[in-house]
Amino acid sequence: MLTPKLVSAINDQIQFEYYSAFIYKAMQAYFEAEDLPGMANWMNIQFQEEMSHAEKMFQFVCETGGRVLLQSMETPHNDYNSPLHIFEEALRHEQIVTARINDLMDLAQQEKNHAAQIFLQWFVTEQVEEEANASHIIAKLKRVQEDGRGLMMIDQELAKRVFVPIAAEA
Repeated sequence: MLTPKLVSAINDQIQFEYYSAFIYKAMQAYFEAEDLPGMANWMNIQFQEEMSHAEKMFQFVCETGGRVLLQSMETPHNDYNSPLHIFEEALRHEQIVTARINDLMDLAQQEKNHAAQIFLQWFVTEQVEEEANASHIIAKLKRVQEDGRGLMMIDQELAKRVFVPIAAEA
């Protein structure tokens, strides 16, 4: 059973996961317009992952006797200057998500809710991967700078990414 405070905090994170998904969808739209289908694919996979994270949290709240309360969402940013700019924004966003997940874990620890701690550990680990993935792409984009051939190679590499449902990962 979750305390009302923990239910409220997870509800806020569910909303933030949905918001994160729409941020990545907006980034996908930029790449689609720029004819960078591999980068668009990468952002679409991010969208799917964020939606699955929200759903995983949604189910956890329901399974532990809480109630999910959905909230309104702000419009995601839609203006970007370059692929590098987008991936830098994606990394900054993932760093915010990491801080939020860590805060949830801290709350679960304060409340001595072992089930919530075990549940949240998956997200703690996931955030290490999320930040690393964005950082690696940023490093590659910085290496190629304005070289169109290098950009196209990165785009082709990112086109190979596929969505792996959470159940398949666990």
